[in-house]
Amino acid sequence: MRPSSILSLLALNAGLATPALAEQIELDSLTIEEPRAGDPTAPTQAEKRAEFARIPGGATLVDGETYKTGRSSTLQDALGLATGVFVQPRFGAEESRLSIRGSGLQRTFHGRGLLLMQDGAPVNLADGSFDFQVIEPLATDHIEVLRGANAWHYGTATLGGAVNFVAPSGKSAPPLDLRYEGGSFDSHRLFLAAARDFGAWDAYLSVTDSSQDGFRDHARQDNQRYFANLGGRLGERLFTRFYVTHVETDSELPGNLTKAQLRDDDEQAAAGNLSNDQRRDFTLDRIGNRTVWLLDGGHSLELASFYSEKDLWHPIYQVLDVDSEDYGLRLTHKWQHQGWRWTGGIEFNHGRNRDVRHQNVGGHAGRKLNELRQTARNLNAFAELEIPLAERWALIGGLAWLHQKREVDDRYKCNASVAGRCVFQDESFESTYVGRVARLGVRHDLAEGIQVFANFSQSYEPPTFSELTGGQVVSKNDAQRARTWEAGLRYARGGVALDLALYRSEIRDELLALNDDNGDPLGTVNADRTLHQGIELGGSWSVGAFVLRGQYLFNDFRFDDDDVYGDNRLAGVPRQFLKGELLWQRAGWYAGPTFEWVPSHYAVDHAETLYTDRYALWGLKAGYRPARGPAFFIEGRNLSDRSYAATTGVIADARGQDSAQFLPGDGRSVYAGLEWRL
Repeated sequence: MRPSSILSLLALNAGLATPALAEQIELDSLTIEEPRAGDPTAPTQAEKRAEFARIPGGATLVDGETYKTGRSSTLQDALGLATGVFVQPRFGAEESRLSIRGSGLQRTFHGRGLLLMQDGAPVNLADGSFDFQVIEPLATDHIEVLRGANAWHYGTATLGGAVNFVAPSGKSAPPLDLRYEGGSFDSHRLFLAAARDFGAWDAYLSVTDSSQDGFRDHARQDNQRYFANLGGRLGERLFTRFYVTHVETDSELPGNLTKAQLRDDDEQAAAGNLSNDQRRDFTLDRIGNRTVWLLDGGHSLELASFYSEKDLWHPIYQVLDVDSEDYGLRLTHKWQHQGWRWTGGIEFNHGRNRDVRHQNVGGHAGRKLNELRQTARNLNAFAELEIPLAERWALIGGLAWLHQKREVDDRYKCNASVAGRCVFQDESFESTYVGRVARLGVRHDLAEGIQVFANFSQSYEPPTFSELTGGQVVSKNDAQRARTWEAGLRYARGGVALDLALYRSEIRDELLALNDDNGDPLGTVNADRTLHQGIELGGSWSVGAFVLRGQYLFNDFRFDDDDVYGDNRLAGVPRQFLKGELLWQRAGWYAGPTFEWVPSHYAVDHAETLYTDRYALWGLKAGYRPARGPAFFIEGRNLSDRSYAATTGVIADARGQDSAQFLPGDGRSVYAGLEWRL
């Protein structure tokens, strides 16, 4: 429209034009279009941050760019600075102890206690367990960390919450990304990604090949990961995105050491792990889809679905040969209007395992010992409503109903023998777990960039097959339940960003996977009452060209007047944990120290008779990382070459004697990387 026409139109609207002038006006055509919505299957980080600001509890978004300034090989590399996340690799590899608010604390392998997702669809098997090796940190745009009941809108009601790894799309990723990492312990990592924007559609593809000999003996890792997504518009308001994943991973397991062995030679492998060639090798194929239909009146429907197949070869105390098939879908309805927001949905998951067990003969399958057919079925319904109470106040309430079934069909009842004769033990069983949980939260925006919140929530977690068939069978009534109170603060002003939460979880029948003092599994037991409470503090502070970022955890996890352990602390986690980095940053360049500190020793047995030592680690990293073009980094870790236990096993009572429960952390190491992005 010409400027003269605009002025005349304004005059007419103001009642200042004369009829004669009005007759001489000739207006240009003006077309007003409704703004086109972004792709809801690939939300931007800004959109996600706005969504997280409405959650009345612990919720953090990790920008992938923050951890890609250094080595990016493990979940600790990606999540080590994420508020509230305690993650420690067992031996410098992907498999770790991953815990939020003490979830799955006793598990240093094959995680449990939280929902791990890739692009909004579960990576967990239907029984609730998950594998760390499925995730590729480099093929991630950002990570959503939703602690506790704050993961409600994903349909989970676990104590730990959910972690969602969100991949780049063809619109957000550079057209070409080529990266190489290498360094100590003969580690190599080659990453190639390509992206294309076709207009209404886009595509992203990544390929990763990595290997390392490992800091310890018998710790070699070989991994190949292929990931792709394709998404776009099916109509003006209908969006869809497909995801395909293929993973091949081979891992040698060096095992646990005694404290004396760790001090003598922390690079050695456990003798039994060497003689039995203990490993964890698997292949995974997975396909998923997210489809979103935007409706009138602020309504939308989202359907998330997946199908996966996994083949596991796992020589440990026995040779486990497990084939898994899992599939599921989640249908979610969302609505928002004038501050009111509703999320409701239903989720169904189904999983089948063929678990064949053999005698371990030097890492090879010997005599067949057992064959189990395991089936897990989950049907969950959830709803959450946000009500604006007054200016800057909101009330959020939620309800969930969980119906989960675990079945084991023993196909080989000659699973034990006496004097060469079969002893028929039928391990078949069927258990059903039904939970009804609720949450209630309040949020108040004190001022721009300052928000306080509080909530009360319940959680409910049935056991996984690892717990049900790993020794003592948990009865069907012994799902883990908890009541959690949480309060906190979000602050983002003047170069300071803080994420603070205080919580207290009162747990009944906590699932504790225990070993005896020889390291032999006792199976899973239910503690009567336990208490998890603590402080989660994370964030960053920018002063000039310097940025300090990190997280601090205070963990007070203990039994609550237990008949055996009284008020002892739960073993396996430090009372305090601090991790961070201080970087000078300017025009893509950065340099500075990194640090990790566990200031006091902590017990590895619930009787508190055996402790691991405190430790402090420091490192340095530097590099150049512009938005496009060539980049590089160099990073040194544990530069003082401190010998320490990164994590431990958990046993009931060591009776004051040394025990093989210590998993050494990596010694001094140096890594470097080159990257080129179009």
